[in-house]
Amino acid sequence: MASTVASRGPVARWLIIFAVWTLFGLFFASQFALQNQLSENPISFWRILSWQLASGYAWFIVSPLIFWLSKRFPFDDNQWKASVPIHIVASIAVSLAILTIDAYVLPKLGYLSRFNLTSYWETYKILFFVNFHFSIAIYWGVVAIHQAILYYRKYRARELQTSQLEARLAQSRLQVLKMQLHPHFLFNTLNAISELVHRDPDTADRMLTDLSDLLRMSFENLEVQEIPLKQELEFLRKYLEIEQTRFHDRLEVKMDIGPDTLDASVPNMILQPLVENAIKHGISPRAEGGKINIEAWRKNGHLHLSVSDDGVGVNSGGVKAFTEGVGLSNTRRRLKHLYGNGHKFELEPEEAHGLNVRLDIPYREYRNEPRVIED
Repeated sequence: MASTVASRGPVARWLIIFAVWTLFGLFFASQFALQNQLSENPISFWRILSWQLASGYAWFIVSPLIFWLSKRFPFDDNQWKASVPIHIVASIAVSLAILTIDAYVLPKLGYLSRFNLTSYWETYKILFFVNFHFSIAIYWGVVAIHQAILYYRKYRARELQTSQLEARLAQSRLQVLKMQLHPHFLFNTLNAISELVHRDPDTADRMLTDLSDLLRMSFENLEVQEIPLKQELEFLRKYLEIEQTRFHDRLEVKMDIGPDTLDASVPNMILQPLVENAIKHGISPRAEGGKINIEAWRKNGHLHLSVSDDGVGVNSGGVKAFTEGVGLSNTRRRLKHLYGNGHKFELEPEEAHGLNVRLDIPYREYRNEPRVIED
């Protein structure tokens, strides 16, 4: 009930409160009617219901005052000592006011007619002795329910605020990690071009043109965390053009991309650092060069990506002793922020030599809409 009342407009809220007091009257009318069956002169259920509803609607009339008092004088850690005396006085005053209304309305509906009461004050005195303490209990019950609703609202507001702060923090962390890749990638590419400036100016000039196109593509998605796989592959192909110009026939690249994976949502610049790592640490140290395989397939609701090379592989210490550079370590952190425990990122040595970097992420079709980032 708390969440329902809290989430609706003013008119709907008061209609719900009115319905609650109606149920309150029905409940006590049914109890009174059962007890009345033991009487020698039973009263009709409809008359009993009219009494209880009249009393319930009297409480409905004073509900705004009780809610205001409850909100104005809450029972927080620093306020409860001042609020308790105020609510004690208010409970007495409201109960006396309810009895004042009941003493006027109920006799007109036939209540206490068997007593042949001749004055208003005689009716009031009987109602006071019968219902005063019960009315105080009702007041405190209403306050308790209202306080629970207020606490629930505060809890939800704090929960939402915390969630938003965590999402912004995770987004900031992701942006920092992603921005670290740009200067890292740019430095390595410029370093490759500088090696050719004097030895092969035409090739260096062509690489600068390719680099310009690559940077344009990179800056277009500077603030974007996820893009479709086909867009990521376009960026990767442009990067590989630069590297293949540098390595000539020493670098062979094969792509095996499932057609049903092209629209999958992937982290921006997720493949380039993996390919760069394969070239730098696997292919470059070998005089004869080597081959890089890039694969993508979809299975059991996951997107599987693999970048493998037949380069020098890892040292005798194996994968566990392998030191990850900026590209791999940032990739690992970005995947953790984006997918939490819903991903895999593994480095596996190839059977002969070389290294296979494999990552599995939940398959989600790219729709260019924001989503919650897990932290």
